[in-house]
Amino acid sequence: MIELAERDYFTDHDILLDPYAYFEAARERGPVYRLPGRDIVLVTGFEEALEVLKNTDDYSSVIAPQGPAAPLPFEAGGVDLSPLIEAHRGGFVGGDLLVAYDGEQHTFSRSILSRLFTPSKLRANEAFISELAGQLVGDAVAAGRCELIKDIATPFVTLVIADLLGVPADDRQVFMDAIDAGPPPGSLDPDDLAAQNQPLVLMGMYFAQYVADRRQSPRGDVLSELSAAAYPDGSQPDLMEIVRLATFLFGAGQDTSAKLLGNAMRHLVDMPALQQQLRADPALIPDFLEEVLRLEGSTKMTARLVKKPAQIAGFDVRPGEKVFIALAAANRDPRRWEDPGKLILGRPRIKEHLAFGRGAHVCAGAPLARVEVRAIFEEFLSRTSDIDLDETIHGSRGARRLEYEPSFIIRGLAALNLKLTPA
Repeated sequence: MIELAERDYFTDHDILLDPYAYFEAARERGPVYRLPGRDIVLVTGFEEALEVLKNTDDYSSVIAPQGPAAPLPFEAGGVDLSPLIEAHRGGFVGGDLLVAYDGEQHTFSRSILSRLFTPSKLRANEAFISELAGQLVGDAVAAGRCELIKDIATPFVTLVIADLLGVPADDRQVFMDAIDAGPPPGSLDPDDLAAQNQPLVLMGMYFAQYVADRRQSPRGDVLSELSAAAYPDGSQPDLMEIVRLATFLFGAGQDTSAKLLGNAMRHLVDMPALQQQLRADPALIPDFLEEVLRLEGSTKMTARLVKKPAQIAGFDVRPGEKVFIALAAANRDPRRWEDPGKLILGRPRIKEHLAFGRGAHVCAGAPLARVEVRAIFEEFLSRTSDIDLDETIHGSRGARRLEYEPSFIIRGLAALNLKLTPA
């Protein structure tokens, strides 16, 4: 019988259903633990994870999209792998995405995106967000039920990011279909790795047309601003870099927000008293969402490639090794969080969780995710007197049957069937 901490996190479907038991078993072996027989170091400690996430000198983000289990496209050697990484960047799945960039390229590209999620821009988009949330939730409550993920979460967040970027209405369904047809990031099926970016490739063809059009005829929307943006040194990115940024923003933004909505609702349906508390005081909804992000965020893990000899809290790591940063475990580290497995509203310093990462690669779309998911919950709670799961599908409270997407990166429900009692 293989001990839980020694099972293969990247292919084991039982661990997919409950990754937290695996992470706790690994935590017993220390906050930094080298997986047996592999060049992968697992980090479950909060402070240790923070140490790696903030260190861009010794660690590369190039493996973040593909994860730490895939082989490197080169033979590691030397005391600094930076030249090898850049020479072989095209050999990494997703190596040309913002989340995988290092150094100046990341700084320059990130500087463009940071201008898109300012408070003023989000306020300008809030009217559309509120109207769409009201429409989708209103229809669901009138019907008395819905399947949250496909009926509301995915179309809602997709249409929000499409509206923000200025994607034509006629193309939005094409994008949703492409995302739905593709494998999830971090699929447990290794054969899916090469196909992981196929939805982004298809959307990139559309965005290339949008960007070329905006550069010729600006429209005053976010995509026009993105298309005309310059790097900090005054130079202008080439067209394909803007296409990659816009496509990544669309794909990553809709996926993680939809998962957050589902994960938050999954907790709320089993806590009737909390439902009533949030109905009575909607100002508590943001605190509730932050605690869900800590307890069950959309991203279970991220990864870094060791570039230079380094230490993580005194633990030696070597160039060529991969660091598996278990965000879900760091957010439940008992050295940092009191009673970490419990949902506690009003937890002190809750926004210090790592659900959106930290450091240079902290999620650029986090402000948008908070706004849109809050808007949906405001509508659900104001329009209902009770929200529960359909017991014929998911079982009774205390014995729920839930199916999660088969991904070692993403924590997200495949479906959540709700029963809605109107207010």
